[in-house]
Amino acid sequence: MKINVKVSKVNQLRRNHMNNKKITDFIFELNMLKKIRHSGWQLGGVKNPDTIAEHALRAAQIGYILAVMEGNANPEKITCMLIIHDNAEIRIGDQHKIASRYYSNKQAENKAFADQLDSLGEVIKNKWAGYFKEYENRNTPEGIIAKDADWLEMAFQAKEYIDTGYNSAWDWIKNVEAALETKSAKKILKEMKKTEFTDWWDGLKKMTYKKLKK
Repeated sequence: MKINVKVSKVNQLRRNHMNNKKITDFIFELNMLKKIRHSGWQLGGVKNPDTIAEHALRAAQIGYILAVMEGNANPEKITCMLIIHDNAEIRIGDQHKIASRYYSNKQAENKAFADQLDSLGEVIKNKWAGYFKEYENRNTPEGIIAKDADWLEMAFQAKEYIDTGYNSAWDWIKNVEAALETKSAKKILKEMKKTEFTDWWDGLKKMTYKKLKK
């Protein structure tokens, strides 16, 4: 009982050290995720690519689904991993694969993410730093599934671009297909390849007109 009281007091001290101004600034910083667009799609001719925020939201939900399908990982943990996994790109931008052929921004990404975490206090910093490391290293079931979800979301985005005329996006799907590790992600990708991106609303449209009586 004494140990629990002591731990509780330590956690309370940690929470008290959280800086409201820094947290407020960080939340404003997150808004940039809605403004920064994926640069790689521009190589394929896409004029108005998706944003980092749009990617992260769908990847997080895909991650939850894959976790349940796989049955060996924590869905909530994976969701959190994917919500935060691209935060550093706010400060360093989105690097497409052509650019990465000539230089790596991995060190810069790690530094930017660490600097962002310094605004959030010990509890969040330690938790998110651990999640980010698992995601990068893929040394846990959660890390493996999270990365598959990240790639799978890109494949879904590619399919949407293909269906609207950007055929060069097939290259993204081929690369994802080669990279996926989990059985669930592979099954979903296989189904996705034969599905039109508009199929989801087939049969859902409610016609509201009324025929005139003759």
